[in-house]
Amino acid sequence: MQFTFSEEETLLQQSVSGFLASHAGSAAIRKAMEDDGAGYDPALWRATMDEMGLGGIALPPRHGGAEMGQVGLAIVMMEMGRVLLPSPYFSSVGMAAQAIALAGTDAQQDALLPGIVSGETIAAMAWRGTGRGQAPAARLDDGLRLTGAAGFVPFGHAADLLVVAAQRDGGGIALAALPADMPGIAVERHVSMDLTRPLSTVRFDNVALLQEHVLGSGGDASAALARTLDLARIALAAEQAGGAEAVLDLTVAYTKDRVQFGRPIGSFQALKHRMADMMVEVETARTAAYYSACIVDEGSDELEEAAAIAASYCSEAFMDCAGNAIQLHGGIGFTWEHDAHLYFKRARADAVLLDDAASQRERIAGMIGLERAA
Repeated sequence: MQFTFSEEETLLQQSVSGFLASHAGSAAIRKAMEDDGAGYDPALWRATMDEMGLGGIALPPRHGGAEMGQVGLAIVMMEMGRVLLPSPYFSSVGMAAQAIALAGTDAQQDALLPGIVSGETIAAMAWRGTGRGQAPAARLDDGLRLTGAAGFVPFGHAADLLVVAAQRDGGGIALAALPADMPGIAVERHVSMDLTRPLSTVRFDNVALLQEHVLGSGGDASAALARTLDLARIALAAEQAGGAEAVLDLTVAYTKDRVQFGRPIGSFQALKHRMADMMVEVETARTAAYYSACIVDEGSDELEEAAAIAASYCSEAFMDCAGNAIQLHGGIGFTWEHDAHLYFKRARADAVLLDDAASQRERIAGMIGLERAA
């Protein structure tokens, strides 16, 4: 595949990069991260969604979107990953909005998506239980009573709208979109390793839903949930590729400035080799992320495979680059004052947010028949 940005995509990349460079520097990120309130800058959130219009980058115009597809979303996520933007953008736009667009009826999409696109509504996706594995977050009985708990919900504490995956009593999966302040819903915000993306546990205590809260016409939403998670993995892979590129740039700049034994440490062959390895990982991660996004926009049936490849490779590339960055920065890389540790913590948290790299490789093995052969 020969991939180059269109003129519109180039303009998007330049615009988002310039906007974040002027609004989301290290000081602004640390202020949002250390704030005991929302965990993000509300003014920057409004500017991101309203001034820049990034809320509907992948959605059609009828919802206020720009219809730039998954590639457009990947461009935005890659730039946000470069600056470690503390923002509910991924949970709201990259996950919840995708689920509504895939599973909701036209009326539900018209009612819910414009608010997400404008940023007036912050949405979060509650798709898994509090333990390990793929179990849905909750159960939905025939009386439309929702019970259970969802763990590891990004920006769940800030959400106005929750998109919940629930196991139906009669079998199958239901996706429901409901206000976060409904009676019976309790949100517990956690102190997590990555302070730039706070996580919460959301509990549902016999929450009474209306039929209009259940997305779609009542059928099994398993396919919509699976596709939503794969689209989210592709968006997250783009963010990871951007983060990996940022720590490479930080490291190269530092090794040019840091002098030891009368010469910049970047001139030492051992360090050159490690940074060369990082560059290969960055370039390959970027390729994997954009390739998987192109697969989505082309409507290819290779989506699941491409998403799994991007998720597994970009996750490990970001982890490796972030770890190398700390090592090559020496003692300063371990300090709170330097940003290298922030990238490492985001890389570590992202590595398990939508299942780890090993589980994605197991998916790939199943797709190509290795499990059957074994």
